Amino acid sequence: MKKRTYSDKPLGDTAYMLEQWGWWRMDGMGVPQYVCPLYALMRDNIPSVGGAKQYVITDDLALAVDGAVGRLTRRNAQMGGFIWLYYGAKWPALRIAREHNIGEAKARELINTGVAWIDCALEQLREAA
Repeated sequence: MKKRTYSDKPLGDTAYMLEQWGWWRMDGMGVPQYVCPLYALMRDNIPSVGGAKQYVITDDLALAVDGAVGRLTRRNAQMGGFIWLYYGAKWPALRIAREHNIGEAKARELINTGVAWIDCALEQLREAA
């Protein structure tokens, strides 16, 4: 399986951020859930192998990306769905194309267009920083 690389590509930083958001989302971070305080004490008192996961993306930024993906999905369901499948569910572009009966090049085009849309949607965060 080919590893995804982003370092020397246009919008590579946004694509990398989406990749990190996908891992964050797959691990269930940001999902509000009730945890009994006693259960939390017992769970956190057990040494874990490898320690806690360290994400490259902060919770605040991941929630902002999550909101941008949601707005994109509301605006253009197919493009937002492709972004969600490619980065959020880690589907390869070929699988997305086959599921939607389109060519792989068209699926990649829609994914890249969605990345550009999300980059523009998150520009206000970059300006604020």
